[in-house]
Amino acid sequence: MAELHIIGQLVGATGFPHNSLFCKWGLNAGGAWRLLSGSKQGQTQVDNPQTGDTAYWSHPIDVHYATKGLQGWPKLHLQVWHQDSFGRCQLLGYGYCHVPSSPGHHRISCATWRPLGSWREQLSQMFVGGGPQLRSPDIIYSGADRYRLHTEAMGTVQLELAVILRNFDKYGVDS
Repeated sequence: MAELHIIGQLVGATGFPHNSLFCKWGLNAGGAWRLLSGSKQGQTQVDNPQTGDTAYWSHPIDVHYATKGLQGWPKLHLQVWHQDSFGRCQLLGYGYCHVPSSPGHHRISCATWRPLGSWREQLSQMFVGGGPQLRSPDIIYSGADRYRLHTEAMGTVQLELAVILRNFDKYGVDS
């Protein structure tokens, strides 16, 4: 079987309206992909930068897959959250990006967005916190129903990933 090894890190995030950020992440791959080792989901620690607006996580990612085909190439989906001084957590953004298909070191910037909601929900969010969230996080990386959402742009998450391919040439894929 062909193998894909992803080694890297969630570096951090910039451009969000609040500090004290953390990120929940996960990898989604098609049915032909089998996880050999590593964790395909996780969560970073909360970082509250004292200067600037960049939250640094340096959270490791180390995943090893096997596959017989390219269909369903892995995608990385992200949720960026804010933790306030009372320990309450508020969703700030969703995002996803494809794992690069070429071997080597890659720096990736993943743009995030969040659902807007009605004007009442926006007003409530300003005073009480919280806000609309997706019922099914699968919408993040499957474009079927995403076009109907009303969203606003949020910050950017930076990633560094090293991609290692093995035995893809035996399955007709040149690297």
